[in-house]
Amino acid sequence: MPLNKYAPQVLTHRRTESSILAATKHLIATVGLTKMTMIEIADSSEVSRATLYNHFRDKESVILALCQSECGRLINIARSALHATDALELLSIQVSTDSALAHLRTHDPAHLSIGLSAIHNRLWTDLTDTLCEITGSRVLSDVSLRWLIGQVFNPLTPQDSRLQAELLISRAHF
Repeated sequence: MPLNKYAPQVLTHRRTESSILAATKHLIATVGLTKMTMIEIADSSEVSRATLYNHFRDKESVILALCQSECGRLINIARSALHATDALELLSIQVSTDSALAHLRTHDPAHLSIGLSAIHNRLWTDLTDTLCEITGSRVLSDVSLRWLIGQVFNPLTPQDSRLQAELLISRAHF
């Protein structure tokens, strides 16, 4: 079976995109969404502006890709848990301790509210479907998602994350 001759380029493309997204998340956590520019994203990710624009047409497309990446990361975390309670606890801790969300909560709450209220977005559907698989209930997945969204604005401690996750799961099975 012949090797894909484009494999090195694909790997480079993925590494570059990952670098751009990581830099974007760091910039959101430090300077905020509103003040962040494409120039800063390029500089922070150590890519040329041309490379950045080859990957993304504008700041909004970078943000969308970051949201998709973060939702995918959360889905993978949830699927790796052994039990629904563990999955909800892990997700809660991720949401409650995320530095980019913390900065948005303080400095860009309007943008954060808009993003969180776009419930018909495919990202929410994927996350809800994953929560449904994990919890075994569409209703519990919807409640869990709303619980997690609430933590964007009112983060929990890791201890509270565990306690509330246990409560959600135990109450759902009555």
